[in-house]
Amino acid sequence: MEKTSERTPENTPGSTPGPRAGRKEWTALGVLMLPLLLVSMDVSVLYFAIPYISQDLEPSATQQLWILDMYGFVLAGLLIVMGALGDRIGRRALVLAGAAVFGVASVAAAYAHSAEVLIGVRALLGLGGAALMPSTLALIRSLFHDAKQRAKAVTLWTGVMTTGVSLGPVVSGLLLEHFWWGSVFLVNLPAMVLLLALVPFLVPETATGARDRFDVLSAVLSLGALLPVIYGIKEWARHGYEPLPALCVIAGLALGVVFVRRQKRLAHPMVDLGLLGRRAFGGPVLANLLAMFATVGMAVFFTQYLQSVLGQSPLTAALWSLVPAAGVALMAPTAAVLAQRTDRAYVMGGGFLVAACGFLWLAQLRTDSPLWVALTGGAVYAGGLVAAMTLANEFALGAAPPERAGSAAAVLESGQELGGALGMAILGSVGAAVYSRDMADAVPAGTPHADAVRETLGGAAAVAAELPTAAADAVLTAAREAFTHGLGIAAVGAAVVMAGAGALSVGFLRGAGGTTAPPSVPAAPESGGATPAPHLPAAGEPGRAPSVPY
Repeated sequence: MEKTSERTPENTPGSTPGPRAGRKEWTALGVLMLPLLLVSMDVSVLYFAIPYISQDLEPSATQQLWILDMYGFVLAGLLIVMGALGDRIGRRALVLAGAAVFGVASVAAAYAHSAEVLIGVRALLGLGGAALMPSTLALIRSLFHDAKQRAKAVTLWTGVMTTGVSLGPVVSGLLLEHFWWGSVFLVNLPAMVLLLALVPFLVPETATGARDRFDVLSAVLSLGALLPVIYGIKEWARHGYEPLPALCVIAGLALGVVFVRRQKRLAHPMVDLGLLGRRAFGGPVLANLLAMFATVGMAVFFTQYLQSVLGQSPLTAALWSLVPAAGVALMAPTAAVLAQRTDRAYVMGGGFLVAACGFLWLAQLRTDSPLWVALTGGAVYAGGLVAAMTLANEFALGAAPPERAGSAAAVLESGQELGGALGMAILGSVGAAVYSRDMADAVPAGTPHADAVRETLGGAAAVAAELPTAAADAVLTAAREAFTHGLGIAAVGAAVVMAGAGALSVGFLRGAGGTTAPPSVPAAPESGGATPAPHLPAAGEPGRAPSVPY
């Protein structure tokens, strides 16, 4: 086994560098990444399984949506709470507790006998996932004290998170060809068992020894602020403006103000507002939010383009959605090398500009475009985003104090959840508006259910299935052209947001972190904090493609 205290002269900028990680630390990272892969897969794994669940459990339409949404809602709402809890009781302890909850909930979900039970168990899965995510991210800095090694670890972490969300529909489709729907949950068990068996021997504990009391009221306010806002934004994405979702957003924002005011008064706050004010942390939080805005908003269009415009089956579309990972495999290590030679802010800004080029490429799609055109655009924007967000995570790793690493990671992840929800709502609404405008005069006179045809491409396809061949072809041709036009306008919007994120990265972060060369003082062993990667465009992902109003 390699000695974990190995030091290398080439990393010495004039003083003694931190200890380099050996085989034990890299093995520990591999063990931590396996459950992370499954936690991220659970966001999208149900999209192929939901028809089988509907046949077996017979949920109502509302219950079906909650089966899909409950996991993500609870996960997003509890991230900040669990990050703060891990800082107090120890991140390794919270990882083990989260793995146990996630494993038990996976078994319960596989054998759920009613829709109500499955909804409740999906909430429990969200609880386990929220315990796992910020703590495992924070543990990266505990394991890797050398800056170059930590950069590699963050890059690998980014790729695993991205791959997990993209693999969800693929794994689900393959399992359902041979097993019953519960198998998509049972696949989680081996990883959780492995985590419980090996983490106590491979991963050091990171409890800070702080004796301050856990603030239950702040935890309630955090949950009460995030859940209504994310729920309201997603309902807006699904149905457009309605009074109840709007009231949820307003109520969540009001509770958020109360939460922030309470944090300012506490001696040991759950969220360090001073940290958010530092450009090396607040800048990456905002950049990640904007990146997820574009990524999640466009992934919905990408999925529907493959299935509804190019006519691919869901499983075939899911498999093709993995191709953009080639862009990640090229861009992420390239960005890591460049970041060692120049200011990371410029490399990060360049990644966002590459992503903007990918979105502009997608804006050129037409209904008869070859498949490779869509896949190329997806690879370019995914590669640029993963490269940029990996560097943003490194900024946050360096800015977060060791004792608040879990909380810092949770804030970054919560920002990503909010950005994704906003992307679905705003870019989805832009596409829906373009579609409705184009279809206003394109529907042939006398077409039955014309309102459904004018609202969504899915509605047009359902109506066309009941029409004579000539009328059906006319409706589908018009609907596909309108959808593709809307995709193009939304892609331009995403490109503008990415250009803004690039400018923000350079303006806020230039000179804040330098290159990824190690600092002159070794990093403290008990530290951490990072955020998950943006999602690649994956079939049925993110959030819930079937519920988007476009």
